Amino acid sequence: MNFRFVTKTVHAFLDYPVAVSLIATPFILGLGRGNPWALYLSVATGIAAFALTLLTDHKTGVIRIVPYRMHVAVDRLVGAVFIAAPLVLGFHGLEAAYYWLNGAAVLLVTFVLNAPEGEGRMLASAKA
Repeated sequence: MNFRFVTKTVHAFLDYPVAVSLIATPFILGLGRGNPWALYLSVATGIAAFALTLLTDHKTGVIRIVPYRMHVAVDRLVGAVFIAAPLVLGFHGLEAAYYWLNGAAVLLVTFVLNAPEGEGRMLASAKA
């Protein structure tokens, strides 16, 4: 069984909802009460993620100038920053959990579940 099912196309379709979630979820959860940076970091990251997705050379990119590999590298950097943020910025409780879970999810998707470029085409041709 192949666990690397997040192809370039699947990743492209996940990017916009994830960006919107990074913007909206902190408000829904009430993040920022303990430390305002818990709100600001997620919202700013969501806005940047939305812009990056618009600019990425993949299926849902609008102005396709950022290579997909660079997009994934930025995603990985964001995952690492989210893991470190509670320690560096002093988040506690729900705020810390929010960042640790999001960071872990991003790193899991980009390192473990992300299919290498072109693998989606190989899987499709193998099934044909």
